[in-house]
Amino acid sequence: MPRQPRRKSHSSIYHCMLRGINKQDIFFDKQDYLEFQNIIRKTKNNFLYKLYSYVLMPNHVHLEIKDESQRVSQIIHSIATSYANYFNRKYRRVGHLFENRFQSKNVENTYYMLNLVRYIHQNPIKAGISKMEKYKWSSYLEYFEEENLKKEDGIVDTNEVLEIFSPAKEQAKKQFFQYNRKSFKFQESAELLEYEIKKRLTDEEVIYFIKEKLGIYNIQEIQKYNIDYRDEIIQKIRRFQGVTQPQMARILGINIRMIQRAYMKENRNKRDG
Repeated sequence: MPRQPRRKSHSSIYHCMLRGINKQDIFFDKQDYLEFQNIIRKTKNNFLYKLYSYVLMPNHVHLEIKDESQRVSQIIHSIATSYANYFNRKYRRVGHLFENRFQSKNVENTYYMLNLVRYIHQNPIKAGISKMEKYKWSSYLEYFEEENLKKEDGIVDTNEVLEIFSPAKEQAKKQFFQYNRKSFKFQESAELLEYEIKKRLTDEEVIYFIKEKLGIYNIQEIQKYNIDYRDEIIQKIRRFQGVTQPQMARILGINIRMIQRAYMKENRNKRDG
């Protein structure tokens, strides 16, 4: 059955979402996040759309776009293709990075538009990753720091959102700050097509990360490393979001007590340091 064409938004505002195929992570390090931001910057120059809010989460992306030319599918396709090409080159992989068709929802009124801004900014809190003001990979900070940004560095169009709160810029920012700190009720957030961040990695994904991120291709050799170096490797693997201790013990062929000891050593070093 052929896909139905997307319904156009009367306001020209869309909530667009991209998610890693099989819910896999699409950002592994700082450079990945920066590259995605740079791709947004380039597509804005090419398609002349406005970006009201965004967040880059480990395995998915939310974008709130105003596109009066109604080319939102082309915009998201351009972003997804550019980033997938970068990602596949960097990590020496082939195939799809994102789910085949991005999801989108029309934003037809100011109430929904502002709710969506707040929802997008609160994603890191909901996922238990970070507070809004400490998360670098969303539009939240740009609403407060635009005066300190070079014109070419900013990617968010803040004025139209802030003017809804107040025509006076500083007053608008204060009200925007207060609004973003309000919690969502379930019925408000349920309609926003939220994506949950992946909680568990498969064994295959953990093995892939060990090989590609740590450069260890004979994983069974880790058993033979001296204690300090083995603990260091375990601590690095621990930082892969979604890996568990029993899973790590199984993959490495190491007693789980050794895994736990490496964890405790790292926790002790952090506490003492």
